[in-house]
Amino acid sequence: MPESIASPEPIRVLLVGDVVGSPGRRTFGRVLAGIRREFAVDLVVVNAENSADGRGVTLRTARELRDAGADILTSGNHVWDQADVEQVLYDDDLRLIRPLNMAPDAPGEGALTLRVKGRDITVLNLIGRVFLPPMDDPFRAADTFLANLMPPPPGEGDRRIVVVDFHAEATSEKQAMGWHLSGRSSVVAGTHTHVPSADVRILPGGTGYVTDLGMVGPRDSIIGMEVDASLRRFLSYRGSRLGVASGPVVFNAVLAEIDPVTAQCRTITRVDRIDESRS
Repeated sequence: MPESIASPEPIRVLLVGDVVGSPGRRTFGRVLAGIRREFAVDLVVVNAENSADGRGVTLRTARELRDAGADILTSGNHVWDQADVEQVLYDDDLRLIRPLNMAPDAPGEGALTLRVKGRDITVLNLIGRVFLPPMDDPFRAADTFLANLMPPPPGEGDRRIVVVDFHAEATSEKQAMGWHLSGRSSVVAGTHTHVPSADVRILPGGTGYVTDLGMVGPRDSIIGMEVDASLRRFLSYRGSRLGVASGPVVFNAVLAEIDPVTAQCRTITRVDRIDESRS
């Protein structure tokens, strides 16, 4: 019988949904270490754009997430909501990126590359245009970015490992991006709605896909915010201040196993937990 050739050990990337306020940050800090050990996670990518009281990210909240084990922080439409966010974007140690297809002169970068288990992994942040403020075309922005991405050095695989956080409202736009990047990226994961989707799959060409990661935020809420205040908006058509809810917190994420040679996603699975802690 011919000798079997062992497959190389995959690179395991955990992509975590939008962290909402202090309850989300506390749960992230409590839960992540155990998940990282359980699944031998190599890289943790977290959407941090709601980490500061439900809107935006600050120096303090970014540092808290990084100290808890986040390797790269992504963002979205609330990235500019806090006054000190530019300091976060320019602090190399905090590793916060903003959507690539925002205005060309926007502070910060839309992608970040880290060396993981001998391979470069590039995390790309994009934002959608359907039901969101006007932005540049995310599809063409992705095309341009990938076209300009240097191929891996000889002996380091067939293509670059690229993980995409697509921060978008419409499920159709997210699915369109998944198919648009099918075979050209390792993973496309949607964020923004705070509601986890059940459609994890591997698209043709080895691209892992999920429409929305979900959130790390209060379970008994409306997308992480207090129920009563959120209901008043729908019932009265009048604006009301929304505060982050309390109670048990959900931790929503997906785990992608990426082949270091082909850059294709071998497996993608949901990793969801509930944190009942009260402190």
